[in-house]
Amino acid sequence: MRIWRSVVMVLVLLSSCDDRRVFEKYADFDDQHWRVSEQPEFDFEITDTLEHYSIYCNLRNAESYPFSDFRFSYSLTDTTGAVLEQKQITEYLFDKKSGKPFGSSGLGDIYDHRFMLLNNYSFPHSGKYIIRFEQFMRADTLAGILAVGLRVEKTEKEKK
Repeated sequence: MRIWRSVVMVLVLLSSCDDRRVFEKYADFDDQHWRVSEQPEFDFEITDTLEHYSIYCNLRNAESYPFSDFRFSYSLTDTTGAVLEQKQITEYLFDKKSGKPFGSSGLGDIYDHRFMLLNNYSFPHSGKYIIRFEQFMRADTLAGILAVGLRVEKTEKEKK
């Protein structure tokens, strides 16, 4: 029991040492299916407008996902509802020829991916921002998609 508590404490300490992370959260999908009607939104706060940020989409899928690619869009809005950024993106979760999964796996047939949305981005003002994700694949319901998430982190400053 002591060993288990020690392992948990080490993991908690390691995850809290990420000083660049401003926001990170996942939205889990029921039954491991992302339905086209589901459009997860993430609200986050920016206080330092002099800082530059990297914004990522995190995706968790099972090996049972039936396609090699994944098509989604995102929109970034501010508190007034003004759309600041909007884009459609296609990423590959599996190699087209071999079918080998991309991403990192820590749990058997579950894979985590991180896709860059915006790099070195500076927000126009401090306050609350919202990113909304939508999937736009050939199927209205995507089997094998467990969760989608958002990560906002401070961009690493270049060393001189």
